Amino acid sequence: MNPLLENLQSYPFEKLAALKEGLHPPAHKRHIALSIGEPQHPTPQLIRDALTAHMDQLNSYPTTRGTQDLRRRVAQWLQTRYRLPQQALDPESHILPVAGTREALFSFAQCLIDATRPALVLMPNPFYQIYEGAALLAGATPVYLNTTAGNQFIPSFDEIDDATWANCRLLYVCSPGNPTGAVMNAATHEKLINLADRYNFVIASDECYSELYRDENNPPPGLLQSAWDMGNSTFKNCVVFHSLSKRSNAPGLRSGFVAGDAAILKKYLLYRTYHGCALSLPVQAASVAAWSDEAHVKDNRALYNLKFDQVLAVLGSELALDTPDAGFYLWAKTPVPGVAFARGLFEKENITVLPGSYLSRQQSGMDPGRDYVRIALVAQPESCLEAAHRIKSFIHTL
Repeated sequence: MNPLLENLQSYPFEKLAALKEGLHPPAHKRHIALSIGEPQHPTPQLIRDALTAHMDQLNSYPTTRGTQDLRRRVAQWLQTRYRLPQQALDPESHILPVAGTREALFSFAQCLIDATRPALVLMPNPFYQIYEGAALLAGATPVYLNTTAGNQFIPSFDEIDDATWANCRLLYVCSPGNPTGAVMNAATHEKLINLADRYNFVIASDECYSELYRDENNPPPGLLQSAWDMGNSTFKNCVVFHSLSKRSNAPGLRSGFVAGDAAILKKYLLYRTYHGCALSLPVQAASVAAWSDEAHVKDNRALYNLKFDQVLAVLGSELALDTPDAGFYLWAKTPVPGVAFARGLFEKENITVLPGSYLSRQQSGMDPGRDYVRIALVAQPESCLEAAHRIKSFIHTL
């Protein structure tokens, strides 16, 4: 077996299952799951219709590069969403469909990292655990960059020393952030792009929550947008990852894309032809329909914003939390350590949330997730509101 597997920690939800083992929550209170970032809103009918309309294409092997129709549609979406000029992105070289961001974020490191030389992979802390696993199995060393209320949950990049940057091969950033919802501004993007040029590393920007923002007049900026605005028209060292899972309530479709630096994507395409993860033609057709429509995305945002308003009206005075700029998580500071809070909440109220420490690592003498829980507002509004009242009742027992 690959000895690097020994370096992997249990996935957060395995830890959560172990935490709940042996507990018996009150049977008269229905279970409400707010732990997994799995959208529970209905998948739009236009995606379903496109999927079923192309089922006759299941008798054909798809290409790893995806259909030209899909790549063109993605390029058009990116250019419109991020205010790029038409033809700024070449569908033939700047776009590559992938089987969701999770698969791509992991495999990207396996393609990129040269394990025969010192290799650091930098990532926010707390983080999406795929970043860590990807780094470890590529033979690299993860470097955890603490995000706290003190730095507005954006890593303090100015505090990283030259030696770390010199050995950095890959920087994962997540904006909007999971679990915090923090949004990285264009000035920070520009700083990172300049650092990547100076030290020759690649920025992998996980932007899968980019369409779940609070302010309709202020969508989160993207890495490619910032690169273009600063004159990096080839998107050198910049690769972004997007998905339909959160944007379009289609996690089961397993459809997303990577876009950016054409030289990097050329090598990544070569890797993926052996990796064997091409999207089926019906899935690609459904993806074209999804990326072509914004009405369902706007409705989706409105529903999440409603839930934030309702839940914060109940919990805003009970927990140290603020409305995040984007995403569908509440990163809630708890009156007791997050593990104890999550365990007690399940045992007393039959509600599951995720301890923050399951998403973080001890770094620089602290664990930035220790006193937090992540609350995913993915259930229907009535369930989220009921959960908020039960959480409030539980807090009053502490």
